[in-house]
Amino acid sequence: MILVLILAAGIWGLGIWLKAPIQARLLMLALLYVAVLFALIALPAGHPLRESLGGGPGEWLVLGGLVALVLAYREGLLRVRDRARRVEAERKADTAPAGPFSQVELERYARHIVLREVGGAGQKRLKDAKVLVIGAGGLGSPVLLYLAAAGVGTLGVIDDDTVSLSNLQRQIVHTDARGDRPKVFSAEAAVHDLNPHVAFRPYNRRLTPKIAPELFGDYDLIVDGSDSFSTRAMVNAAAVATGKPLIAGAITQWEGQVTIYDPAGGAPCMACLFPEAPAEGLAPSCAEAGVIGALPGIVGSIMALEAIKEITGAGTVLRGTMLLWDGLDADARRVRVARRPDCPVCGDV
Repeated sequence: MILVLILAAGIWGLGIWLKAPIQARLLMLALLYVAVLFALIALPAGHPLRESLGGGPGEWLVLGGLVALVLAYREGLLRVRDRARRVEAERKADTAPAGPFSQVELERYARHIVLREVGGAGQKRLKDAKVLVIGAGGLGSPVLLYLAAAGVGTLGVIDDDTVSLSNLQRQIVHTDARGDRPKVFSAEAAVHDLNPHVAFRPYNRRLTPKIAPELFGDYDLIVDGSDSFSTRAMVNAAAVATGKPLIAGAITQWEGQVTIYDPAGGAPCMACLFPEAPAEGLAPSCAEAGVIGALPGIVGSIMALEAIKEITGAGTVLRGTMLLWDGLDADARRVRVARRPDCPVCGDV
């Protein structure tokens, strides 16, 4: 019997070396087993070969029966598992929400979809939306990250600056390892790491009055996180010209503000509130006046939330209202704002 077991092991090992299928190896072992039984039955009693195989077929029949039971049990177990998998797959197919989302996306956005104000329809609007962010700095950072996490289908960002060490105190979309890289490409890396389902369009250039209207025309919503009055005025004029809602934020030191400029929707534009640039020194930049690092996170998150609400139709947005935030005293105020009929930018809208 030992000789047969050694031969069986040799056949199995040769099959592995030749990369033969398991079925072929089992068939060879079955042929060996049949040959052994034939020899035990055909050879007369006392024959040396028969005696070396155990003298009779009894032990071999028991061994064959045990192997058959094991194989039958294994086959039955595999069939039960396959059936369980099919039943589970059919159950998931029957219970999975219909729509344009993959199973991965459904799990990713599950906390949105269960919200009554968003649901599957709102999440679909987010996926179909195109949002352009002006600036990949302090305000643009949380806006880009939260809109990407929320599943906004297409995100664009325009900025001609590069990442510097002084940015990292507040511009959380960038990292120390991406120093000196253009901010739009640094932001692209962060967004793709966060949500690969978002299409990202980086514009590594300065926004100008010449390109702004055409660029804005490709998007549904504009979010302005720029830090100079001249850029904000240009963004406002282009948004009015193209009829795009504009979510605008501004910060300095400990204070920030957020509103939605949208003359087409009954809200004022920026020129209605600020028709002229402030006098020199009255509105210093963050580099000149300083800014607490967490402030753009708070104001930028509010801007992202307003964008999500604007896209999904949830809640009441800041259209016709400006939210003022004082971080030093943890004080928030809402101020009603209105259009000016004589506004030089939106007066004819």
